[in-house]
Amino acid sequence: MGFLAPAEAVVAQAIAQAIAPPPPPDITRWCEENIVFDARSPMPGPFDSSRFAFLREIHEVLSPEHASREVTLRGSAQWGKTVSVIQPTLAEWHEYTPLDSLIVHPTGSAASEWVNNKWMPMRRQAPGLIRVFGSGRGENRDNTFNQETLDRNGSIKVASAGSPADLTGTSRRLVIMDDVSKFEPSEKGDPEKLAESRASGYEDAKILRVSTAMIKGTCRITLAYERSDQRLYHVPCPHCGHEQPLTWENFRRNLDPERLHAAHFTCDSCQDAIRHGDKERIVRLGRWVRHNPNGGHPGFHLWRAYAPQRDWGSIAAEYAQVMGWSRIDAPSASLDDATSIEAASVPRKGKATAPVVSAAIEQVFWNDVLGLPYEQATDAPDWEQLRDRTENAEPGEVLERGVLPATGFIFAAGVDCQDDRMEAQLVAFGPNRRRWVIDYKVIAHHIGDEEGRAQLNALLKQKWRTEFGLGFALDILAIDGGAYTDDVWSWAKTHPWSRVIIVKGSSAQNGPLMVPQKFERRKDGKAKRAQKRAFNLNVSSLKAGLYGHLDKEVPEERGFTQFARDLGDEYYRMLTAETRVLRRNKVGVMTSTWVLVEPTRRNEALDTMNYAEAGALRKGWASMTDDQWDALAVERGGAPEAPQGDLFDAELPLAAAASPAIPKTKPADDPGARLLKVLNRNDD
Repeated sequence: MGFLAPAEAVVAQAIAQAIAPPPPPDITRWCEENIVFDARSPMPGPFDSSRFAFLREIHEVLSPEHASREVTLRGSAQWGKTVSVIQPTLAEWHEYTPLDSLIVHPTGSAASEWVNNKWMPMRRQAPGLIRVFGSGRGENRDNTFNQETLDRNGSIKVASAGSPADLTGTSRRLVIMDDVSKFEPSEKGDPEKLAESRASGYEDAKILRVSTAMIKGTCRITLAYERSDQRLYHVPCPHCGHEQPLTWENFRRNLDPERLHAAHFTCDSCQDAIRHGDKERIVRLGRWVRHNPNGGHPGFHLWRAYAPQRDWGSIAAEYAQVMGWSRIDAPSASLDDATSIEAASVPRKGKATAPVVSAAIEQVFWNDVLGLPYEQATDAPDWEQLRDRTENAEPGEVLERGVLPATGFIFAAGVDCQDDRMEAQLVAFGPNRRRWVIDYKVIAHHIGDEEGRAQLNALLKQKWRTEFGLGFALDILAIDGGAYTDDVWSWAKTHPWSRVIIVKGSSAQNGPLMVPQKFERRKDGKAKRAQKRAFNLNVSSLKAGLYGHLDKEVPEERGFTQFARDLGDEYYRMLTAETRVLRRNKVGVMTSTWVLVEPTRRNEALDTMNYAEAGALRKGWASMTDDQWDALAVERGGAPEAPQGDLFDAELPLAAAASPAIPKTKPADDPGARLLKVLNRNDD
């Protein structure tokens, strides 16, 4: 026979359960109970905290019960900061206590990307989030940027740093700033400070900054990390037990270009190799060590070497591409196979290879792979040093003025418009980031004058000869549209956008070198279509990149710049006219600014060099493969098929309508036909 439990015991048990305090918040436990990586993940299946041992201490300081008010997390890209730090922190805070939280992204599109592709998918499958927010199915998608908890005692607001109005309103006890290094200040205030102020009403608020690094000196996440306790993750040597952080300097000095798959670290104590096969075990046994004990808050730096998703050989292979050591023909192939890495990474003998990379590949590697701020060049070499290097060169070491190199190149011009003149710089851009300055011209007319336009048209028609005598016209001309905009547009529209583009410098310190303009407005206020013709330039990065290469003296070195003879002293003075300084703007944010080294120096040569580079980038300078460069070298590096005039024939006047006859080549299966296809295809 059965026995009934006493009613008093049942009531007492229910009361005890009701008044029992909830378990202490544990973000690591939340991850284990709620995160399941799908088949698209490099590590499908439930979250395994043993593979992410470095996260536990980060999770601890982010707990609602930890005393720290601020937490900084600086690291490389794509190791799971969003899914294993940002979203679990939001989830555990909302599950533990009623609150209003705020998460800020650099732009509106970044905020939408996070909501739709990261937050909502986790919210729909994680049991902890479903209990607090519901599944999110059938919701009004217009309201996903301000989500409430099911019991209406809390909310998440998603905001854009680019919209100061989104950062005002209610107080927020939890504030998370994602990709904070990409926040751009505005006249209405600094978005980082505005976000911080949302938490000022709470004594126990938490402010989390998460980001990869950007430019040294102005990088927000690095500035925050430098005032933190600067924790680095120390791991034990598998041979002697000595503990040390895995640093880029240690890794780099152990790289062998011929054996990238064997990339490793070295123990500072016993000097034995620490290999990738040891990583999982030593990371599991590691611990965070404060390198700035007097710092004001917990700060963590973590880079890709610690992440379980990628092997060390893949880091070495990416660095090899940056340095021009190798070409990875199939970047989508798995890099876990040591044999495939070695085969792909051995430099090709007998010729320099051109890495298939973006124009800012060095910075991308430094920021996204190493998680470190990138140090841009601040000054150009002395102008007299550049001049003397050219003018004192032996015959045949440099090109004469107006002569193109006999190799593969993209021929671009940059044009700056002034009130009484236009200045044009002609530059040939070749593989391995090399460039040759061919000529510099001053057109003594305004862009709105018929004579000035006629001379620009003649510049586009003129043929320039290589050192072997082949003649080529400009592939592309980039003209400044920041001044005299209507006159520039009216002239540019008379030419195809594949040959003439309009550029305008922007104040951006970060981001891509050039982005399409959405539209321009005419004087009557109507929008005119930019199509594929108008671009905004990150001139700060362009200048820093040029100045980082100018002092290279070995012609075969990546980024070497060769100048034609007889360009004149003023050209070199203009090219080196600016220096980069760091200063705080009016809202207190550290920014970099380019200023003239002397008030009397002009900078048109520097500007037109940037415009010419933009034209070359538009034609594919930074993305062309070795095969495409080889095709250009065949087309442009040979001698003419028929005798031509003397190489140093008198130059045609700019306004001349006629140009010297160039021997015609066969249109079929001719390198020239392939060349046009390559360059025009790069426009798309």
